Amino acid sequence: MGSFAARKLHAICVPFPAQGHLTPMMKVAKLLHQSGFHITFVNTEYNHQRLLRSRGSGSLEGLEDFRFTTIPDGLPPSNSDVTQSVPALCESTSKTCLAPFRDLVSGLNDDPTVPPVSCIMSDGVMSFTLDVAEELGIPEVLFWTTSACGLLGYAYYQLLIEKGIIPLKDESYLTNGYLDKPMDWLQGMKDVRLRDFPSFLRTTDGDDIMVNFAMNEIERVSKSSALILNTFEELEDGVLGALRTMFPRIYTIGSLSLLCDRMKLSPALKSIGSNLWKEDRRSLEWLDTKEPGSVVYVNFGSITVMSPQQMREFAWGLADSNHTFLWVIRPDLVEGDSAIIPPEFIELTGDRSLLMSWVPQEQVLSHPSIGGFLTHSGWNSTLESIVSGVPMICWPFFAEQQTNCRFSCIKWEIGMEIDSDVKREEVTALVRELMDGERGKKMKKKAVEWKDRAQKAANLGGSSYVNLEKIVKDILSL
Repeated sequence: MGSFAARKLHAICVPFPAQGHLTPMMKVAKLLHQSGFHITFVNTEYNHQRLLRSRGSGSLEGLEDFRFTTIPDGLPPSNSDVTQSVPALCESTSKTCLAPFRDLVSGLNDDPTVPPVSCIMSDGVMSFTLDVAEELGIPEVLFWTTSACGLLGYAYYQLLIEKGIIPLKDESYLTNGYLDKPMDWLQGMKDVRLRDFPSFLRTTDGDDIMVNFAMNEIERVSKSSALILNTFEELEDGVLGALRTMFPRIYTIGSLSLLCDRMKLSPALKSIGSNLWKEDRRSLEWLDTKEPGSVVYVNFGSITVMSPQQMREFAWGLADSNHTFLWVIRPDLVEGDSAIIPPEFIELTGDRSLLMSWVPQEQVLSHPSIGGFLTHSGWNSTLESIVSGVPMICWPFFAEQQTNCRFSCIKWEIGMEIDSDVKREEVTALVRELMDGERGKKMKKKAVEWKDRAQKAANLGGSSYVNLEKIVKDILSL
């Protein structure tokens, strides 16, 4: 795919400042660069420093026409190396980032060394950028990094409030079976319960920050030139049909990873990274020593925080399964303290376990030795598992992870859900079923089928490939 315009176009890419948003936005930026755009990638000052620590200054020097810059996130300065509070970020960025972003764009337009800003590609929850796009009269595409089903769940928040379903009357509604209420009457949500909607609705507060933030950001989607999603048509067809009754200009361009592979990015472009933690590539060497399909990959993402008790239950459940596993344990995975594994656990599992703080996940999931994935059901992880043909055990933590889990287990038939109140016996049983059981075999077969469909969507002439061309040519190149 070459440049769609004789003049040099300049796209500003603005991710929400969390790992699960940075990763897909970086892929979009690379695809736009490959299509002929000058790129300005906007990190927060906090995340820019984290990237410098994890990847070194060389990875952020970019190319002459792929540059990095920063804006403040509005939170108190910190040199920590942990994921910031999502509610605090949502509130702060929406209230404080507009003026710094306007100044940044103005400065770029006054800079004779770069082309004038011609379009904005912004995270769907950084919609303050729309105000600047409107002032300049340039197109802006919003990128919601959720699944389509997760986005639809947020889009129904307002209706659920109007019908008196949320907020919850009191905290007993969290445990009295109310959350099991079926929502089949909502278009695109067949076999989905109230508990499967993005988890912010589990509140008794009518002024809940995250519920109101989500509804405000959803309302502003209609102000954009288009909306893109990192999914593919066949995977979420029914959901996309419902979404398009609300937002007609939706383009699916997933999997972004597969599209990046198809576009044959240059080595220099590939080398530009977005991981906020330093990747330990020894994991791949270890996997090389294992039999095909023999390893369970365990990673709860960049935001999940569990209790020490939950940590112990997962640890001993994995140990008792007698299966080999690679477990990513972030330093901030356990609340209140660093994640500590008992020495006897290490002694018991020996060479059939490897514990790492962060790994190159896409390469891990596509490694032949991986047979299953114990995951938090974040959308990046879910889609990466799908395109690798790997079935899952799902332990969703928050936000739309609950929705992704339900669709993985019921709609796509590639997952099994584990109870939020995790017990080691359940971990052991599900790992054994995933790796050895009849249900596990059926899930594996289904996962391979979805992998094939994902690849077709990203191939030349496939739905995602064609949609990317349309976005670049028909909207961003105006």
